[in-house]
Amino acid sequence: MIQQQAVYARTMDSEDAAIRAKDQARIDTLRQKRGWLSRILLGFVLLGPGVLVMIADNDAGGVITYSQTGATYGIGFFIPALILSGIIAYIVQEMTVRLGAVTRRGHAELIWGRYGAFWGWFSLVDLVLANILTLITEFIGITLGLSVFGVPHWLSALLAITLDAVVLLVLRYYTWERVSLWIAAGNLVFIPLAFMAHPHWSVVADAFAHWQVPGGFTPAFVFIILANFGTTIAPWMLFFQQSAVVDKGLTVKDIRHGQMDTAVGTVAMVAVALALVILTGTVVHGMNGASNLSIEQILTVMGQRLGNTGETLFALGMVEAGTISMIALTASTSWAMGEAFHWPKSINMPARRAWKFYLPGILSAVLAASVVLIPNAPLGFLNLTVQVIASIFMPAALLFLVLLLNDRHIMGEHVNRKWQNVSAVLIVALLVGLNAVYGLSVVMPKLF
Repeated sequence: MIQQQAVYARTMDSEDAAIRAKDQARIDTLRQKRGWLSRILLGFVLLGPGVLVMIADNDAGGVITYSQTGATYGIGFFIPALILSGIIAYIVQEMTVRLGAVTRRGHAELIWGRYGAFWGWFSLVDLVLANILTLITEFIGITLGLSVFGVPHWLSALLAITLDAVVLLVLRYYTWERVSLWIAAGNLVFIPLAFMAHPHWSVVADAFAHWQVPGGFTPAFVFIILANFGTTIAPWMLFFQQSAVVDKGLTVKDIRHGQMDTAVGTVAMVAVALALVILTGTVVHGMNGASNLSIEQILTVMGQRLGNTGETLFALGMVEAGTISMIALTASTSWAMGEAFHWPKSINMPARRAWKFYLPGILSAVLAASVVLIPNAPLGFLNLTVQVIASIFMPAALLFLVLLLNDRHIMGEHVNRKWQNVSAVLIVALLVGLNAVYGLSVVMPKLF
């Protein structure tokens, strides 16, 4: 029986390798061609994991969080803060590019292989739990967005799960990535919405000149800060991008393009996040009870202030954000489970032969959708809480990443440079510090 399983695994790996080899041959052919058109085409072909992970990071939960942030605190503090968080996200995700390209192994596989089953289980449970919680926020965005068009929540959830299953089960990696990129492009809809709000750009510029905490470090403000960091950098992003780099077949010679891919995605992510804060900071902030508005109420305000077009575009943006992130999160769960348990671990594999790989991702989406459909569930509070939990889980995930990036046995000359290690330590310290401050604010509120 064991020998049969070993033969089956080798057959699956060889089939996957053959498909990847075809994709790599296409890239090598473009790389050998001369001329600016070939170079541009090569750049487009190599785009993928970095853009997807960063735009998927602007998920439905992120849209809700940024919207409520702008509505509550306005433009001031969070404009520079979001740019800083984008830089942090790039530093973290660039590491996964190098790690995947050099080792050609996914994040879960490396943790299990280098640090054993205990830490492997720890990281896997951490990831799967965080992914399910985050998927809940995606279905919140999808159901609320489609409700603007009169679609009942149960039907919205069913349509979303069906789309996710079809994309994941039917398409092989290259086509899956291209389709996902087209869906991700819809995230940019929030940028013209920000211009439709006619913000005072002098106020935006002034945010950099006078960066200050609005109202002081209250528990509510620290909670929002954690939620914003939680939606900018999350554990699933590490697993997703590294596995995507491996599944795409990128190698050491593709690291530079992988870094460019991540940089393009970072710019898009920050631009959309800023647009959302500027949008709600202009349209909603200052209204009576703005800090207590739910995302449904914010949608209504969009319709009142920007007309039907504004409300429609905002709703479609929420649906898109939830959809692209749902696709990324389910893939992340499937990749991690496949890598951990030595199941098939590639989107290149047909569903009938690799059902163990696809099943965990699909089941996680079904479970998350079921939670959202619970009557009278506190969806707004749940969304912010999920983002905070993500920021709490992140230091442990970063620690494994840094340890792997400093392992010369597997990384060789591509180990972290000193400035990258210092940056990683500062990021971990920032997250731990914010978590500690929030913990103190809950236990001893009189300190604040």
